[in-house]
Formats: sequence, structure tokens, C-alpha cells
Amino acid sequence: MTRLRACLGAAAAVTLAAAGTTALIATNAQGATNAATALSNRWYAAAPYLMPTDNNPPDAGTIMDATGLKAFQLAFVLAPNGGGCTPTWGGTSPVSSDTAVQSVINTIRAKGGDVSVSIGGYGGTKLGQACSDPASTAAAYQQVITKYGLHAIDFDLEEPEYENTAAIHNEIGAAKILQQNNSGLYVSVTTAGTADGTGWFGKQMLLEAKSQGFTPNNFSIMPFDGGFNGAASQTSALTNFNSILQSTFGWDQATAYAHEGFSGMNGRSDTGEYFTQADFQTVLNYATSHNMDRFTFWSLNRDRQCSPVDNGGTTSGTCSSVAQNAWDFAKYSVQFAGVTPPTSTPTPTPTPTPTPGTCKTAWSSTAVYVKGDEVSYGSHNWVAKWWTQNEVPGASQWGPWQDEGAC
Repeated sequence: MTRLRACLGAAAAVTLAAAGTTALIATNAQGATNAATALSNRWYAAAPYLMPTDNNPPDAGTIMDATGLKAFQLAFVLAPNGGGCTPTWGGTSPVSSDTAVQSVINTIRAKGGDVSVSIGGYGGTKLGQACSDPASTAAAYQQVITKYGLHAIDFDLEEPEYENTAAIHNEIGAAKILQQNNSGLYVSVTTAGTADGTGWFGKQMLLEAKSQGFTPNNFSIMPFDGGFNGAASQTSALTNFNSILQSTFGWDQATAYAHEGFSGMNGRSDTGEYFTQADFQTVLNYATSHNMDRFTFWSLNRDRQCSPVDNGGTTSGTCSSVAQNAWDFAKYSVQFAGVTPPTSTPTPTPTPTPTPGTCKTAWSSTAVYVKGDEVSYGSHNWVAKWWTQNEVPGASQWGPWQDEGAC
């Protein structure tokens, strides 16, 4: 999914959801029975990534309380670093004996939330590479589904695995088997994004799915780390990917969008691209207006401001390298899920209110504003919370402008 994630221990996947309220029962490592009630599909489709044991993991409960978020995509399940066809966290910790991730899951479910598990990604050895055929690959993933009582799982098929024809055959075949054997399981497949939608290997993966007669709930692309520059380039890639889905599967445009998803990267990407809160809002608007099936990002571990503030030059696994309040980007996932965040969510400290009756320079749709810039609009003064252009003050509760009061 990204080179940064490979360096940090593995890479990402997309995990989506199962419908209904029927509980799946899983037995954890201690032998205790753990029943999880499924959330709506929309929540799994909105679940951002969280590394529960690496990259200075934030407390999931804190994020839930601050934003209203309910679903998390836990990353990453891989083959063992030493070889073999059994699932591990990050290539090192066997799923069969895990207690650490189970504890995180229990905490989330106790607060009314749920998780998906992310498999594959950019780094490490994937089970599709290590296992001999689709059936054995599916059996390995079934251990994960059973242990954690999952309602959703994602297959993140990208470098270097998706360059391996046999591995992709195993992964797609395994996905089909799991879909058939786990009633209601929401299965998603994610691959790299390019300006054209997805590259040659991504297109070959889609053709493999077609040849096996497999249709997941969702195909998502990751439009970053490929020469992207803000939201306009990302929405263009999503439009192009929609055309690829249409031509590959014979779908009309609406059907293709209903099977299409977006997986972004908040803040500074591995290759030095920048995606701000304003970019996320633009892509979110595109996704909802086109009735897309998924909107997620990498990662909650990065959804906080660097300290000291990074001025642009490094990419971190534990902060975004852009000006932000904690969990700013998670709020877009909450919006996608169709749930209003709690009104008690902390807001940034505003710039001192100007003298009543004094209005700042009028807002301009063509001007570029950065954090701290002040304008007047609609008989109120406003201060910019981050970089913005052509976003009307007050148009969105989670937009770039903080209301400073009437003027």
C-alpha cells in the first residue's frame, strides 16, 4: 500500500463489512467466548486503518469518544517471516496465540464498535505467496475470521505480490472461497492507484477476478504515492478507475461506482505528496455524490499533529506532518458512515475575537488562505484552520473555517 508502511512493519489492506445484526462467535486465545454484533456495511466501508501494536498506537476508545467513530481496520496479517502458511500479525506474532490484538478488539466492541482485519499490503510475505493453492490460502484466512468473529475482511493486492501471477490466483481464489463459506462476510479487494485509475498489474488482478467468476463487495484504489497532487488528481483517478471497472466487468457507471472505493493517505505521503483536510472533504464529496461504496485512509496512528510541528520534509507513521487537531481525518470517515460526530468533540482554540463591529477583509473564492488567515463572510469573521481555497466559510461543520463571531 505504501513504502512507509513496509518500513514500519507491513502494509495495508481494505476491510469492509457484513450486513445484518447476527453475531458471529469466535473463541479467543484464552478460550473465552466472544460474540460480536455486526455494524452496518457503511461503517465497515468507512473504517480507517489502525496498527494496534505498532507506530505508537492511539487508544481506540479515545478516538471513539472524540469523534463518534465505530469501526476500525486493524493491520496487518501476513505469512510468517520464517516461512509457512499460517497467519501472523506483521509476520512475527501468530494469530493463533494472540492476546494483544484481541484485547484491543474487546475494548472496541465493549463500546459498541467493531473491527475489520487488513491482510496483505506493500511489505512482507503474503499468504498468497506462501500457501500452495487457493484452498490452503483460504484456510489460513479462515483462522483469522474464526478467531476474531469477523464480519469483514479485505485483500490488499499490490507490490510486490500482485506481480506474481500464482500468488494473485491464490488470493482471488481464497477470497471467493471465504465469501462462499462465511454468510454475510463483506469482502473487499484493494490495489494501487495511478492517474489512469490503476496500473497494468491492477488491471491483471481485475481480469483474474473476472476469470474466476469472483465479484467482491468492493474494489478500492489508493491514489497516492504515484505523482498525485491534491484532491483533483485523486477524483480524476477515481473517475478513470470507474471506466476500468465498467469495461472489465460489463457494468454500467452506477454499478461500477457501487463497487468502487477510495483509500487515501492523510497528510504527507511517502513520496512527499500532501493531502490536507480540504482534500479529504473534496474526495468525500465526490464519493458520496457518486454513491461510492467505500471511503477510508491510512492511518489513525498518523491522525495527529507532529510535535514539534513538521514543516514539510518527513513522513511519519505516528503523525501527519500537516497542521491539524487530533482525529481531524477520522471525522471524514464518520461523515461517510452517515453519523454526526458528538457535539463535545474538541475544537481548536480560535484566534481572539476582534473588536465587535470590525470586519476583516472579505473572503475571496480565488484567494489562497493558510492557517491563521482571517476573513469576513456573512457578517461574521472567520479564521482558517488549515490551507484552503474556494471553500465557503461556514459551509461545512468540519470545514477549514473557524467562526470568530459576528462583525
